[in-house]
Amino acid sequence: MKHMLAAAALIFAAHAVAESTYVVGVEDARFMPHYSLDAQGQYQGFARELLDAFAEESGVRLIYRPLPVDELLPALLDGSVDFKYPDNPSWSISDKSGHGLHYSQAAVAYVDGVMVAPRRVGLGVEQLKRLAVVDGWTPKGYEARIDTDQVLLVGSSDLPRMIRQAMLKDTDGAYYNIVVAMHYLNNVRTKPGALVFDPKLPHTRGTYHLSSVRHPELIRRFDRFLDERREDVAALKARHQVEVNLDSEYIGMEQWKVDFLERQKARNAVGG
Repeated sequence: MKHMLAAAALIFAAHAVAESTYVVGVEDARFMPHYSLDAQGQYQGFARELLDAFAEESGVRLIYRPLPVDELLPALLDGSVDFKYPDNPSWSISDKSGHGLHYSQAAVAYVDGVMVAPRRVGLGVEQLKRLAVVDGWTPKGYEARIDTDQVLLVGSSDLPRMIRQAMLKDTDGAYYNIVVAMHYLNNVRTKPGALVFDPKLPHTRGTYHLSSVRHPELIRRFDRFLDERREDVAALKARHQVEVNLDSEYIGMEQWKVDFLERQKARNAVGG
């Protein structure tokens, strides 16, 4: 009898452990400071630290499964993964229809827009004839001009190639997540200021969320975590600079650069 009880306890414990382990489908993409894979294929960046902090707080185990972007939603819908990050209620609406997805509150904000050479800032959308995009991206706000051949899309296989096209003046601008593009220019290409965000051109503001089909209760727990640990989350965002200057014309710029430009602007105003 004791052996039977012990075996039952082991089965129950194993079942409990299994239920407390969840698979998060994440993008197999270089998208720092938000997320990326290191040389060993391990998920890293702001998203990893945020979700790890939530898992520790909630007493659950999260396993990260990197997938190509176009395979991530199907994996969520067929149950291959328990969660998807990032997600947004406005993405792939027709594909999600009837699946009853649950979304967390916003985990982090983003801006997608056009990076241009400094001399092109303020020229207006009429002067944007050739627009570089990473394959698979849709430049929101430019659909009508693309359909009428006022804007020609120039495809690139990845961010470095797209940035190179814009810097070599093969295109008039490059459309991407502004913080990610600036991070690449500042920290990888080490060409800060070579391209800058033009806030006068059409751009999109949105938010990244955690989504799930089968685990709405854990989505609610994630919401509580974001609320109760608001200061810690804000500090994590600041350390990774995922929302740096997101509400100004200096999106993605390091603060020293912002201060320099503001001083320069003040001097020019006095001189004028």
